[in-house]
Amino acid sequence: MYHAFLDESGGVAVFAPSERFLVVAILVSQSPRHLELIIKRALKRFGASSASAEMKAAHSAEKTIRWILGAIAAQDVAIIAVVVDKRWIVKLPKDPEDLYRQAVARAIRLCVQRWPRLEVIVDKRYTHEYLRESLEWRIRQEIADIPGQVVVIHQEESVRVKALQAVDYVAWALRQKYQGEDSGYYQLISDKVMAEEIIAAK
Repeated sequence: MYHAFLDESGGVAVFAPSERFLVVAILVSQSPRHLELIIKRALKRFGASSASAEMKAAHSAEKTIRWILGAIAAQDVAIIAVVVDKRWIVKLPKDPEDLYRQAVARAIRLCVQRWPRLEVIVDKRYTHEYLRESLEWRIRQEIADIPGQVVVIHQEESVRVKALQAVDYVAWALRQKYQGEDSGYYQLISDKVMAEEIIAAK
């Protein structure tokens, strides 16, 4: 079974110039232990980027970001990305969170098409059980027609799952590329990107 770790970068706010893109990134590996070790080594080398002892790209120095992305690229991993370009939105969704759910479901579908036996660990976005169930329902709906799939979904706190902290850096690097700030970070991991899809919200 493969293991997939999912995180996002950017928000669901519409028409905010600094929030033009919502990026959902998935890091897929057969050996998640290697991803955990990257974060543990980064913690020893650079120290935590937040008071919770969690590594976060948005709070890290450039050398830390480059080191972590380089270490990820050296592993046997695959990256799947879905980017929502909110500039294409004509009609506002009733619930802005639908943008996130749509992108997550699409990204997981792209994974399941390649790895039908998959454990998915999603960074826990919601504290309310109903919202967590709504996200999983949307994912299940998206992959229902894929034959032979066995998909286990967990929503976990990233502070407890170091592989989720690793994919945070991947999602951040992708968003830097699309926001036009610096594609150099993306180039560090580009060889591992197996699918990168831009979608307009429905």
